[in-house]
Amino acid sequence: MTLGCAAGKVILLGEHAVVYGQPAIAVPVIEVQARATIEPGAAGQGVVVWAPDIGKRVVVREAPDDDPLACIVRHTLQKMSHGRASDLTIIVTSTVPIARGMGSGAAVSTAIVRALTRHFDQWLPSQAVSDLVYQAEVIYHGTPSGIDNTVIAFEKPVYFVRGVTREVFWVGKPFLLAIGDTGIESPTREVVGDLRQRYHADPAGYGSLFERAGVIAVGARAAIAQGQVDALGLLLDENHGLLQQMGVSCPELDRLVAAARDGGALGAKLSGAGWGGNMIALITEETRGRVDLMLRLAGASNVIITEVR
Repeated sequence: MTLGCAAGKVILLGEHAVVYGQPAIAVPVIEVQARATIEPGAAGQGVVVWAPDIGKRVVVREAPDDDPLACIVRHTLQKMSHGRASDLTIIVTSTVPIARGMGSGAAVSTAIVRALTRHFDQWLPSQAVSDLVYQAEVIYHGTPSGIDNTVIAFEKPVYFVRGVTREVFWVGKPFLLAIGDTGIESPTREVVGDLRQRYHADPAGYGSLFERAGVIAVGARAAIAQGQVDALGLLLDENHGLLQQMGVSCPELDRLVAAARDGGALGAKLSGAGWGGNMIALITEETRGRVDLMLRLAGASNVIITEVR
């Protein structure tokens, strides 16, 4: 039996704007994990992926090209020159919430890549893992920015500019985030497509919003590197205002953001595609309990506390 694991993630700043060439920052969330376990399969079955959490069974050799689980297996085997692998069963489980902006699909794909490379006693650098996972991300999201596969493959805070740079960077002072779940699935492909249509109708207006989000991300990187937590909180608040103007927030997200601020959060915003999913709040040890309570009272279906370091 061979095991591969991968953490979830949240986008700290710059979602949506990153699709249009602006920088974004994402951080791993180790409190949630995807796991892929490889076991010998029945003779003649080929490679089979079994995801009991969602009741899905994929026979890789029979699956269509647009099946993300089959896609990641095929690309990984080809990368390792094992295009026709022996009979294997890959069992996938995950505690990463689905459709909540926490990189569930990318985490599952990364766990599969890591399990397969270990099973065949090979090693791939983080960039190669990220590139493989991106192939499945295209199936999941249509036009992904590439930030999910990057931060999950590297498992470090990442400063990302699509097609330009992906830089792991260091945190000057660890900080805490509360992740509040609206309980509503976030339809990433639909949100991204809707925003793209509105951008094409008003490129100047939306372009200025994206540019401002990029400026905020640059400032946030500096604040994080210098341990300026209060400054980071203000930038989170400003970024949420821009996302509201982009039309990707929703009443449930705005309610949780307001509740977190009422609970003493230094800043709060939606995280990910929007129209549901999660929000994040910058908290301290002193405020974590109250923010957690306020989020749950405001309707959060779940709250995760994670430390970024």
